[in-house]
Amino acid sequence: MLVRRKKIGFFLGPLIFLLILIFLPDNSILQPAAVKVAAVASLMTIWWITEAIPIPATALLPLALFPGLGVLSAKEASAPYAHHLIFLFMGGFLIAIAMEKWNLHRRVALHTIKLVGFSSRRIILGFMVATAFLSMWISNTATTMMMVPIGLAVIKQTVEFIKKSGDYDINTTPPNFKFGTALMLGIAYAASIGGVATIIGTPPNTIMVGFVEQTYHVHIKFAQWMLFGLPLAVIMLFVAWVYLTRFASVPEIDQLPGGKELLVSELKKLGKMKKAECYVLTVFAIVAALWISRGFVHLGPSTIHDATIAMAGAIALFLIPVDWKRGVFVLDWQSAVRLPWDVIFLFGGGLALAKGFSESGLARWIGTQLAVLQGTNIMLIIFLVIILSMLLTEVTSNTATAAIIIPVMGSVAIAMHVHPFLLIIPAGVAASYAFMLPVATPPNAIVFGSRYLTIPQMARIGVILNLIGSVLITLLVKFVLPHIWNLK
Repeated sequence: MLVRRKKIGFFLGPLIFLLILIFLPDNSILQPAAVKVAAVASLMTIWWITEAIPIPATALLPLALFPGLGVLSAKEASAPYAHHLIFLFMGGFLIAIAMEKWNLHRRVALHTIKLVGFSSRRIILGFMVATAFLSMWISNTATTMMMVPIGLAVIKQTVEFIKKSGDYDINTTPPNFKFGTALMLGIAYAASIGGVATIIGTPPNTIMVGFVEQTYHVHIKFAQWMLFGLPLAVIMLFVAWVYLTRFASVPEIDQLPGGKELLVSELKKLGKMKKAECYVLTVFAIVAALWISRGFVHLGPSTIHDATIAMAGAIALFLIPVDWKRGVFVLDWQSAVRLPWDVIFLFGGGLALAKGFSESGLARWIGTQLAVLQGTNIMLIIFLVIILSMLLTEVTSNTATAAIIIPVMGSVAIAMHVHPFLLIIPAGVAASYAFMLPVATPPNAIVFGSRYLTIPQMARIGVILNLIGSVLITLLVKFVLPHIWNLK
């Protein structure tokens, strides 16, 4: 089915592209440049959704098509691919790579779980808190890949204890063991939820901030985003935990047998904190503190940006020696090349597409066509935007979803005469809330591979969480965001 979808998209995309170029100008609906951008946007949307060619390859189309069609010069089309927010993401990811290289992320996770407690519900909360915190700073895929083996070890120990105790009333086989299901889903959900808390935590946030700056010349600072993103993540994480452990997949046991011993054993394997870990932790703490305080404290010249801080921290890791004699440094290029270049290209493609929308007049035209929405209840529109974004992100990557939907929401906001943030922010956040299907996001696929859950289970549990998330985002955007960001 997936191969068939790709084949259909491979031919459908160019067909729609050509039809728009050939027939729209005859109707004189749009300016020629806007028609060309609409054709490119349609091609990119179809190829992103069907994955007819690799998603990052589709993101590179504006580099060839915009200059080729006379929409933008090569210089203008390529500029978004070197946007400063891309370097913010790169700097943050280089720090995350250093964390992973020296196992600091694993130490942080284990200590967090140990701190929360060892009842079955608390151990799930501990895993979710640790996963969400790490996902604020490193990719949700890397976080999930690290947390799932630890979670499976806890589940295995629990199953062995139950079998030894002779309590055969509990079905411990996957996917019937509810504790295992709740723990695996908790890790996946927390990875998606935690990323929303920071600008670098998830690609849609970075695309959203880049679009706002490029289109409206408004810079959203790291700390400013956290004023909204962190409370949203904390509330949603708590709601997801309560929903999972009280309603959706209630654990069969109250206390986790052997959980404490297992975690202590894992910490012993790590040994004492190494010098390199201390260096990475220090650099990370300084960078995070500067990111957060920059919104409240004057730090140096106005030319300093969050990306400046991120890259300074990343470069510092290349300069700090762990073993001078052997030439070992905290970060080396062999590790750094693991940067997610696919996501970086997607950032650039999304920003280039947004630039095409604004420069060609297509965004303005979409806004005028949607003028009929003026007077519609804003809360209803916000809710529908969130649902649309969530449904789209279930079938394509969250980055592609954000790149497709955010420019359109900017136009809808113009048509409704409302502040653009009231539609752009919920659309971007909702793109990271993929809870229903394994294909929706890597964390879902990774936990699905554990065999402790089925697709019907994921869909049944995830759809309720999607609805809860939709209501929560709607309320926060409508009643909280305007006050903390002073929107008018």
